[in-house]
Amino acid sequence: MNTSEFTTLIQPSDLELLLGDDAVRLVDCRFSLGDVEAGQRAYAEAHIPGAVYAHLDRDLSGTVIPGKTGRHPLPEIGDLAGYLGSVGIDSDVAVVAYDDSGGAFAARLWWLLKWMGHDKAAVLDGGWSRWRDEGRATVSGKATYAARTFTPNVKSDIVADAHEVARVIREGGVSLIDARSSERYAGAVEPIDPVAGHIPGAVNCPYAVSLSGDGRFLRGDELRRVLAPYVSDESVVYCGSGVTAAHLVLASVHAGLPMPRLYPGSWSEWITDPERPVERG
Repeated sequence: MNTSEFTTLIQPSDLELLLGDDAVRLVDCRFSLGDVEAGQRAYAEAHIPGAVYAHLDRDLSGTVIPGKTGRHPLPEIGDLAGYLGSVGIDSDVAVVAYDDSGGAFAARLWWLLKWMGHDKAAVLDGGWSRWRDEGRATVSGKATYAARTFTPNVKSDIVADAHEVARVIREGGVSLIDARSSERYAGAVEPIDPVAGHIPGAVNCPYAVSLSGDGRFLRGDELRRVLAPYVSDESVVYCGSGVTAAHLVLASVHAGLPMPRLYPGSWSEWITDPERPVERG
């Protein structure tokens, strides 16, 4: 099977045919914001054969600097390249990421790989839950691989920073998309960050609108119909900390729409500066 055809999503039946292929690396991205070690414990208990584990805080994020960064800043390029190489990923290896959260955390790895110039990456549609519920093989323990050298080719044009977002507010011309829930966007509730609301001018398109009730992505025209009113050639997407916004980027690309730029710092970085404006409602 040609792995180059999987650059957004892959179905369990297709992934099953690739198990044991050393040119494919599976990465388990299960994570819980409420218990940051729960995903790694779940991985040790059972995972898809051959999968390695990526921890959101330690492997897929950089160091949080209170009052300056968001909750999940981008990792240093060298650190991320080092992690990828340590689990046997280089430019020749295709990556399949999965989680048990509708792809919310797996999409973070997918986007990071795009940022690092590695296009051979996909997210398992339906994730761990679908794989398990369909009765496919699982194993316990930990998979290890010989280290490789991952050479990054950073694509800075898919990133927007706080200065760019501030310019968008002043000048317009770019659609700013908030991928959080409608309640958090409106500022009605804020369970995580110290300030409620949204960046002025942003429209709300919760990342979960891309999913069906069983945690799979919407199909074809339906996904495009849902996202097309929001996504354009000049879109910037953010969320609480730059994680679930990547899910919206993935969904947009899979739907055949333009790839929005991601503001990785997102809301949790934006509000570290009290001079930056916020809106509610």
